[in-house]
Amino acid sequence: MTRTADRAPLVELSGVGKHYGNVRALEGVSLRVHAGEVTCVLGDNGAGKSTLIKIIAGLHQHDGGTLALEGEATRLSSPREALDRGIATVHQDLAVVPLMPVWRNFFLGSEPRKGTGPFKRMDVDLMRRTTRAELLRMGIDLRDVDQPIGTLSGGERQCVAIARAVYFGAKVLVLDEPTAALGVKQSGVVLKYVAAARDRGLGVVLITHNPHHAYLVGDRFVLLKRGATVGNHERDGITLDELTRQMAGGNELDDLRHELQRD
Repeated sequence: MTRTADRAPLVELSGVGKHYGNVRALEGVSLRVHAGEVTCVLGDNGAGKSTLIKIIAGLHQHDGGTLALEGEATRLSSPREALDRGIATVHQDLAVVPLMPVWRNFFLGSEPRKGTGPFKRMDVDLMRRTTRAELLRMGIDLRDVDQPIGTLSGGERQCVAIARAVYFGAKVLVLDEPTAALGVKQSGVVLKYVAAARDRGLGVVLITHNPHHAYLVGDRFVLLKRGATVGNHERDGITLDELTRQMAGGNELDDLRHELQRD
């Protein structure tokens, strides 16, 4: 994806650290998120991925390094401020109400209203039409936007969340392990909409422990281990095999293989 050389990244972390008392959750982590690109953050459990998400989403503040949005150093004080600055985070445990219809979840917390005074009420027709139209724009053709969102597959719910973020003007979309609990086919559906969001000009941060999923859509790859960066690559600079090897432990895996070999 081409971009102007002088355009500041939508999000840039430089040497960011976060400590909880004596526990080091992150130390010296750097990454860049450009419009129209997917930055993949890979790591096993305990690598620091969740802490990184919380800093970008405004849940926690970093205590080392800098966080810049479009070239401006900042400290996000809340998720609402992050959202107002164009950062939408889709967590692994999607914030949906399963028994409510798809259109109601699409506008949850931001319902348009019509009428005045005591006659003011939610504009249900507008929400239904808009939800269907926006999902179709992302290539999502649901059978019925009136069906409870809990009846959708996990992949379909992820896709609704992505379309919602795009509709409400997100510049940066942070996805927390969107394919972790999905099968191959549903994972492919989600990755297709990740690419669609990228092609709409959003900067996407894809958190995952699956290098194969990351390599399908990623432009940049940041590998974390125990809160530190152990790899930072652009797509042209690394193969899937090498990315998988680094994700699996690299030299540590080679040492283990030698230890386990039969005499």
